[in-house]
Amino acid sequence: MKKFALFPVYLIFVALLFISCTTDDVTPPDNTTSTINKTSLMANLLTRMSEPPTEPTAITCVSINYPININIFNATGQQTGTQTINSELELLLFIGNLEAGTTFSIAFPISVTLENGSTVEINNLQELQDIILACDASGGQVPTDFADILTDGVWYVNYFFDDEDETFLFNGYQFSFQADQTALADNGSTQVNGTWELTSSSTPDFVLFFGSNSPFDELDDDWDIIEVTPQIIRLKDVSGGDGSVEFLTFGRTPTTGGGGGSNSFVEDLTTGDWFVNLLDDDGTLETCHYINYTFNFATDQTVTATSSGNTVNGSWEVQNSSSGLDLVLNFQITGDDDPFDDLNDDWDVVEFNTNLISLLDISGGDGSTDILKFGRTPAENCTGGANPQELIDIMVSDFWFVANYLDDGNNQTAPYSGYTVDFMANGSVTADNGSQTLTGTWAVTISGDGSGLDVVLDFGSQVPFDEFNDDWDVEGFTNISIELKDVSGGDGSVDTLRFEKL
Repeated sequence: MKKFALFPVYLIFVALLFISCTTDDVTPPDNTTSTINKTSLMANLLTRMSEPPTEPTAITCVSINYPININIFNATGQQTGTQTINSELELLLFIGNLEAGTTFSIAFPISVTLENGSTVEINNLQELQDIILACDASGGQVPTDFADILTDGVWYVNYFFDDEDETFLFNGYQFSFQADQTALADNGSTQVNGTWELTSSSTPDFVLFFGSNSPFDELDDDWDIIEVTPQIIRLKDVSGGDGSVEFLTFGRTPTTGGGGGSNSFVEDLTTGDWFVNLLDDDGTLETCHYINYTFNFATDQTVTATSSGNTVNGSWEVQNSSSGLDLVLNFQITGDDDPFDDLNDDWDVVEFNTNLISLLDISGGDGSTDILKFGRTPAENCTGGANPQELIDIMVSDFWFVANYLDDGNNQTAPYSGYTVDFMANGSVTADNGSQTLTGTWAVTISGDGSGLDVVLDFGSQVPFDEFNDDWDVEGFTNISIELKDVSGGDGSVDTLRFEKL
């Protein structure tokens, strides 16, 4: 089955390391690294998101080998933390959650893989820039031995995108291209003849023609050549009429994926039950709101989310868009704080298979990023699937810092900058900024109604951590992040607090 993947964020990330810095950026103490301006990054990310999935038009000759470490700096150039990035999705989430004035840098050395398969260690920004410029200088050029590569052995259609993923149309066919510019598609029982040629321009097109034989007539076009290696040929065509983009990739191994445009996605969606495994609402983890709900998507485009005491009804629709597939969710909402309102959106389908559906939404207004994942088993790290000891073990495992504190919507994070927070197993907690050490107590308990976890903090009258003296509801947690919320019993004001691991 063909999986929809994120566009290669690391390509934009690498390129912008040396082109997006502005006068507003703060250069950290290590001048071998570089900072990135969030506004520039998100503008480029939004531009990339408007293109069809899986086939990049950015630099394709260098790929970063994950994990990498990122150093984080505040507006004064002081390092506030370090974060490990394990994948493109984590990188997108990290970039989307950057606050104004925050900058970050790569912690060298890192390693990259070149298109020839070799691995190179990169020790500073200049080496990274040099290797990208060197390999990208030949980008877009058709190699002189293209005909030899094309006519050597057989090829398979690994990807065909025409408004939607239609790779399945060519499953089972192997393609051979002869030196006399004839072509043959053969699945063992059916043979379809065609022709190929290169145009005589300085950047030649690859012209395919199979006549009116369906579905091979969809390949009849003058294809722009994106990439050619002995193992892969990537092609693109932009329609002169409506500007739609088609992608065609030949590879050396057969594929069994790309089933039926959106049909395979619909089949997976409507087969069996699903659970919300992740909801990241622009940096706020809200997965645990749905821990007790089982989601069932019916073929009549209705959806139900059922818990032991409640059923929420809604509808769903799959649409084709310029970025691939969209899943439109619309649940019935009760009240202003109904968590199902956060699911109502047009979600980009990033990846799917029988056990996972990954969705992404980037707001066209403020550029905020939401990530939603469905899986076949309930989410972990919520009270419904964990216990207080699990959170306790995470909190005592390392040092933390205050990543975000909103007091009734007002950002009050600044007073906590530079403090390292240490939760100790004996129930004591310290906050140390190098010149001042504040002490307090902490505990993890089950909330009064048994529906979640609470973190109880008490720093006495020690400013500024006395602001944290409360029983905080645990909204969600991972090994590197803890999301807390408190709703005042008096005026209903809402405070949120996020700790992140150093």
